[in-house]
Amino acid sequence: MEKWGEYLVLICTTLGVTWVLSYGIRRILDALIKRNSQSLKTDPTNFIFVKNSVSIVLYAVAIFWIFQKIPYFKSLGTALFAGAGVIAAVIGFASQKAFSNIIGGVFILIFKPFRVDDNIEISNNRRGIVEEITLRHTVIKDFQSKRIVIPNSAISDETIINSSIKDEKIRKHIEIGISYDSNIDHAIAILRDEILIHKFCLDNRSQQEINDGIDSVVIRVITLGEYAITLRANVWTRNFDEAFVLQCDIYKSVKERFDREGIKIPFPSQHIYLDK
Repeated sequence: MEKWGEYLVLICTTLGVTWVLSYGIRRILDALIKRNSQSLKTDPTNFIFVKNSVSIVLYAVAIFWIFQKIPYFKSLGTALFAGAGVIAAVIGFASQKAFSNIIGGVFILIFKPFRVDDNIEISNNRRGIVEEITLRHTVIKDFQSKRIVIPNSAISDETIINSSIKDEKIRKHIEIGISYDSNIDHAIAILRDEILIHKFCLDNRSQQEINDGIDSVVIRVITLGEYAITLRANVWTRNFDEAFVLQCDIYKSVKERFDREGIKIPFPSQHIYLDK
């Protein structure tokens, strides 16, 4: 019993030291990654992946150390090694998901379909900023500050829309319906005016397009619907956040201008005729 008391102290001490080392190293690496990636303007994804692997390596070394220092565990390890074939099959079957997540994380690290701080969108309209990539999962912070945790094997099979992979600029489509008895040219002029004075509107024309006289905000009639003529404006902004704010502001300001200047925004209605 006295020996087991010593073994228990050894186990607790080893695991405690491992936890302290893991926590300290991760904090140090976190600070170094943030500081150096900003100053060197390098992608922090690789370093964050390494940081998240530190704990696994340290705990693996700690467990190996405990097995070597305690005779009972050492003999148990020898016995387990003798039956390694059966155990390996059981462990392999039970942990295939874990291994697929690790492999998925390595592939993300190598091929970089997205990086830390990228603005991405996956299925079910889930959109956010990539906050962390670990051995097991990827953490996405959405625009409600909620964390979406997705296993690496699952996100590797997703179709990903990455707004940051080369250029964060976004072309936003703003669509507004007007009534058939409204003046189309006047409605287009109002819509263009309100977009051009918005602070987030970006002139993304090439020099050739400027020379050809192409407008910075292109507005077209795209449908003649059952009860409305639909106008679509193509607007460029620097990023997704600015595009969302611009769209909300334009809908408000254009509605107010339309009300003042006699442009009607229709809504579905039915006429019922009673036959005598």
